[in-house]
Amino acid sequence: MTGFVSLVGAGPGDPELLTLRALRRLRDADLVLNDALVQSDLLELAPKAQRFYVGKRAGRHSIDQEGIHSLLIRAARRGQRVVRLKCGDPFVLGRGGEEALALEAAGVAYEIVPGVSSALAAPALAGIPVTHRGLAAGFAVVSGHAEEAYAPILDGITPGSLTLVVLMGVRTRGAIAARLIARGWSPTTPTAIVHGASHPGSITWIGDLATLADAAFATELPGVIVVGAVVSLAGQIGTAQVREPVVAQSVT
Repeated sequence: MTGFVSLVGAGPGDPELLTLRALRRLRDADLVLNDALVQSDLLELAPKAQRFYVGKRAGRHSIDQEGIHSLLIRAARRGQRVVRLKCGDPFVLGRGGEEALALEAAGVAYEIVPGVSSALAAPALAGIPVTHRGLAAGFAVVSGHAEEAYAPILDGITPGSLTLVVLMGVRTRGAIAARLIARGWSPTTPTAIVHGASHPGSITWIGDLATLADAAFATELPGVIVVGAVVSLAGQIGTAQVREPVVAQSVT
């Protein structure tokens, strides 16, 4: 018996931001391997599935990456329909590429189901376009969890030339801000931290690079840092957004 693995992006958290394919795969799943930030209401969309938590948070790993590969391969070889459910997009700082290569090497059938990355969703939901005519013609996304990950990229960016989006960087925000300023970024560059984009209780801190290290917030929700002139639009965009009522539709 040969099963099938779907590497699924769960988006920023709101179930309404899932793709239709992601929803179908969850409904049909026999097994869901979910990351740490996947909300319980997303898991409820897989009513027939066994659920297995494989999350990693700030160095606290429930299982190592090789162990995840083994779980995916064994379950597929038992004939199960497996969903590997990741926050955001599986190929944006989510090790989806490593899992795809492991499945390839094992000869297991799989697919990639892209999701809305928080690198784009968090700024957008806070009223910050990552590109805007006259302010930023491009953007860069970096991992902020460790200096060896972000330093080569930050050092290669011309100060103020684009919008910088930092995932997993709230803990290291002081070091990131100091490095950017040392590289020539203005201390007054508009800066934001968007916490829990699309989740109830989402909050946004607005300031500048000089005050980023001292940003105070009372939340455990994950944060996305945005640096650049486009942050200045946050107070102008989004204040009149109205969420339209959702009309229930059958998804097959």
